[in-house]
Amino acid sequence: MSAVDVPAAGERPVGRETELALLTRSLNALGDGRGSVVEITGEPGIGKTRLAMALMELATRRGVPVVRARAVRGNTTSLQVFQDAWEARQTHPRAASGAKHFDGFRDRPKEWAAGCVLVLDDVHWCDPDSTAAIVRLIRAQAPGPFLLALAHRPRQTAPELLEALEDGVQAGTVTRIEPGPLDPAAVAAILTGRRTTEEPESRTAAAAEESAGLICAAAEGNPRYVRLLVAADWHPEHWPDRPGTDTAGLLREAKPLIAEFDALTPQAAITASAAAVVGSPFRPEDLARVSGLGLDRTLDALAELERADLVRPVDWKGNLTFRHPVVGHVVYERAGVSFRLRAHRRALDLVTARGGRARERARHAEHLLGTDAALAARTLAEGAAETAAQDPATAAHWLRLALESLPDGGTDSTARTEMELAYCRTLIASDHLAEARTRAHELLGHRHAALDEKQLLQAHAVCAAVERQLGRYAEAAALTGTALRLLPRPLPDPLPAEAAELIIEYGLVRVLGGMHDQARALLREAVRTPVEAGRTKAADRTVLRVLNALCATHAGDLDEATREVTRCARLVDALPDPLAGRTPETLALLGSAELYLERFPDAARHLGRGLAADGTGSRQPILLHRLLGLAMAEQWTGRLEASQRHALEVETLARSLGVQPAVNLAQAIRATALVWAGGREYADEAVALVEEATRATPNGHSWWTASATGLLAHARLLSGDAAGCRRTLLDSEGGNRLPPVRPFSRPFLLALLATATLECGDHEEAHRLARASEAEAERLGLPVQEAYARRARAQLHLADGEHDAAAKLFDLAADAFRLADMPVEHAWTLATGTRSFDEAQGREAALGHLDAAEAIARTSSAVLVQERVTRMRAELSEDNRTTHPLGRLSDREREIAELATTGLRTREIAERLFLSPRTVETHLSRVYRKLGVSSRIALSDLLRRNG
Repeated sequence: MSAVDVPAAGERPVGRETELALLTRSLNALGDGRGSVVEITGEPGIGKTRLAMALMELATRRGVPVVRARAVRGNTTSLQVFQDAWEARQTHPRAASGAKHFDGFRDRPKEWAAGCVLVLDDVHWCDPDSTAAIVRLIRAQAPGPFLLALAHRPRQTAPELLEALEDGVQAGTVTRIEPGPLDPAAVAAILTGRRTTEEPESRTAAAAEESAGLICAAAEGNPRYVRLLVAADWHPEHWPDRPGTDTAGLLREAKPLIAEFDALTPQAAITASAAAVVGSPFRPEDLARVSGLGLDRTLDALAELERADLVRPVDWKGNLTFRHPVVGHVVYERAGVSFRLRAHRRALDLVTARGGRARERARHAEHLLGTDAALAARTLAEGAAETAAQDPATAAHWLRLALESLPDGGTDSTARTEMELAYCRTLIASDHLAEARTRAHELLGHRHAALDEKQLLQAHAVCAAVERQLGRYAEAAALTGTALRLLPRPLPDPLPAEAAELIIEYGLVRVLGGMHDQARALLREAVRTPVEAGRTKAADRTVLRVLNALCATHAGDLDEATREVTRCARLVDALPDPLAGRTPETLALLGSAELYLERFPDAARHLGRGLAADGTGSRQPILLHRLLGLAMAEQWTGRLEASQRHALEVETLARSLGVQPAVNLAQAIRATALVWAGGREYADEAVALVEEATRATPNGHSWWTASATGLLAHARLLSGDAAGCRRTLLDSEGGNRLPPVRPFSRPFLLALLATATLECGDHEEAHRLARASEAEAERLGLPVQEAYARRARAQLHLADGEHDAAAKLFDLAADAFRLADMPVEHAWTLATGTRSFDEAQGREAALGHLDAAEAIARTSSAVLVQERVTRMRAELSEDNRTTHPLGRLSDREREIAELATTGLRTREIAERLFLSPRTVETHLSRVYRKLGVSSRIALSDLLRRNG
């Protein structure tokens, strides 16, 4: 009997609002006395049956009789699905009277199911007579209240039924419902609904939200596959090689899928099991050898599997795959242990014979540890070495299996130690830091005497890497410092791989801890020494160069830094993501160096490359550095909202890691961005944030602190607090000196201090600071630092009334900021120089600069710049109302203008004033520009109108 009971109330499919609306519309038509056909079609597991059950629930709530039956694969009884439905109808209290025997009605359900909803599920498995009857019902279009719902898989449905349904859709007599993949939100709802009674609801919801997107992608949005993966305790790092860790849970959830395999012939079942061992995609020839069936029987079996829609073609070469990876995993777990062992051995021999990759061989070898441990362990180690960079979790799994299979204290202790070291590295890369730390310290401590010189260096480097990634820089520095004494000096040529690994760790610890000076000499020597050939030569060389470039940048040796950064960028851009991130710090350090060298687009590109992959476990400390650099780059390039968002992320992450200097620096970045973006309205909030960060910032002893101090001072100055800016910069050292900043930012801080000092009224000290800023900027040769120095000097000229000189410097500074992709500073400079532009270049030029500044500010959402533009426009308008035109001119310009209005020619004016004619023309051009006129006649009219 294939009839199915009416579902309980509340069983609504998740994420199917559109489909439910269509079902409701069909029921409304039934209530109005109109019949129809509803087709529910789609992939296996996509939710067709759940929609059919939802239709039954909706009908039951309305009091409409519901009958459901499903076809069973392999059942050849004529009209079986209709007979099952008829029998179910007779049990309904409102069954038609007189309907005693099915033979009286057979394929005419409208006679015994009038006013009903008849749901036929899995009609792709119907016997031929049932299929023909359904086709007649679809094409009959008979009037009357009768709703027929058909659920089927189109790949397995009879062609004549597909044709009838398509014709009905085109004619409007069939309503097609074709549920597609679920989105992550719907998958999250499914995950939350599966919580256990022991698990707190809040914890379950958080876990569902975090993993829904990953599971949705792995399951391709198919709800059945979602439930299978969740039941198997799915983890993203295992997929698609393994469905999860709970095999029993997988098989319990897979009962409907297992039923499909139970209906196969023995030949097809063996072929499917062989395919699960070989792995997708698979070739018929390989399956024939692994299963032992021979090619002809294998091809027959594959034809049966394809008809059952369990396997599908991949390409024109004849390769096939399971319709979804989890289907293959269910088949694999259903196969017997003895079959799997024999099949894996045959598959390993097959892959080895054709020279297959180590990863492919290792996938079979891990199942042979109980039959040939030595071969399996050796093959697993080779596979782990090949896949460690791209898939460290799988490499760690294989190395653990290999180590467990080897006897401790065996004859080949060197090979075991190398395997232990490799295992520690893959544990670190796959975020299993606790286990990595335990094993690394055990290796360095308990087995120290058994390690040779190379292994000792590697063990120190691995231990230091664990401590560094845990944020324990003191311990990492001690470990690398101790191991460094084991290295011969000068360094051997070529540089051994283990020495390069140790020097990289030494450099990372010092650089990330702000101790660049301590590492520079060793890094310069290492970069100039060739690294010996080996698996990590290119990656090690790149990391060493990146470290050396950053140290050169911090030391102020910008020629060397520029060469190194250019070379490193070329190397890193040529690498795929896994190799570029051999250590996750590579991109962070390169991006930081580019940031300091004013290569802002390159910095943002490298700091943001693969950023989402650095969000968990061992990568959190370096994520901190990357987000800090990215927030700074975004602020300088005018992406103020993104800068504030990333700064907030840094604050949260830094607090969780207990890195207070990073909290302070993030607050400083956020305060500056808040002032730029919010304007005077947010000045108080920004100043409060500045004061909070200032109180928490220790007096300068690190580059973190110095960087935060400079940004805090800038935020104060932008907020209108020049005296507070000076205090922030000078009191940080407890005296009258700048904090010990790196050379690449010193011109900016000196210019900042000069501007604040000028606004405080000390012109003489402001001039001294501006000269110092100019000298530092000239020595560095960095365009943006020169622009800061020029803008400070221009503001001094403006204050002294030297508008020609000021306007030229404002123009140069604004152009430098524009070319460096710093739109906010560009606009701010144009607005700041308005008075000098007006005096030196004329009102039209000044207004043009203000228009440009306003457009840039709107694009960057820089409210503070817009406010300054508005203020400067008001000042110019006030000048128009209160100032006589001649008042805008210098004494000489006024004298020449007055003579020109009397009718004297240029040469006559020159002779009277003892000037050259060219000088007179130059002055007249300035007069025209300042007064907004174009001729002597217009000049005379303007002066006459103004008395």
